[in-house]
Amino acid sequence: MNQPNSKRKTREEIIDLAVPLFAKRGYDGVSMRDVAAAIGLTPAALYYHFPDKEHLYFDAVEHDFKGKSGALITALNSPEPAWARLETFIAELAHLVATDKNFLRLMQWVLLDSDEARQHKLSVHVFRDLFGAVHDLAAELDARHDAHMLAMTIIGLVFFPFIAGATRKFMPGHRPEQDKPAVLARHVIELLRTSLCDTTCRPDGKPNTMIKGN
Repeated sequence: MNQPNSKRKTREEIIDLAVPLFAKRGYDGVSMRDVAAAIGLTPAALYYHFPDKEHLYFDAVEHDFKGKSGALITALNSPEPAWARLETFIAELAHLVATDKNFLRLMQWVLLDSDEARQHKLSVHVFRDLFGAVHDLAAELDARHDAHMLAMTIIGLVFFPFIAGATRKFMPGHRPEQDKPAVLARHVIELLRTSLCDTTCRPDGKPNTMIKGN
């Protein structure tokens, strides 16, 4: 009676242990033998759960991303005003990227992957829900801008400072407090408000529709 639950737990443990391996080395740097050795299984036992590395990699990325993006999607789809939702999303994303190094590194490897078929599968089945929610919020914030480009900009503004990592510390003007996720989140929000709002935002959180000079 307990055999199905035992198998399911073993599969979940394999995925949990595979995530840091893929986060450290990327898809091309990890073999099924590497995963089996790290987990303490024989390659044959690993293949019992996953037919090949492609399936294991997809399940690992899906598990890590969806397990951590649920709260972000909830924030984006809440009944709060648009700017309040954006502030919550940016604050939570900055905290996630700053505190979960495996998540950050895994996403870096995913973006560097040159296999278009893998990129397509992950985009459709793993990343689309979150990006779609950011895209919809971007369209709501300011219909004058391309929602796709604005969504990419919002996400990039949060991710890039952490992707830059230690290199950024040697750049002119760096201060230690800038590494705090709350400081970065506040900076990004202020930058977006300055860009999207002509002078101030309306009470409902949407930008003014009057363009300067008109």
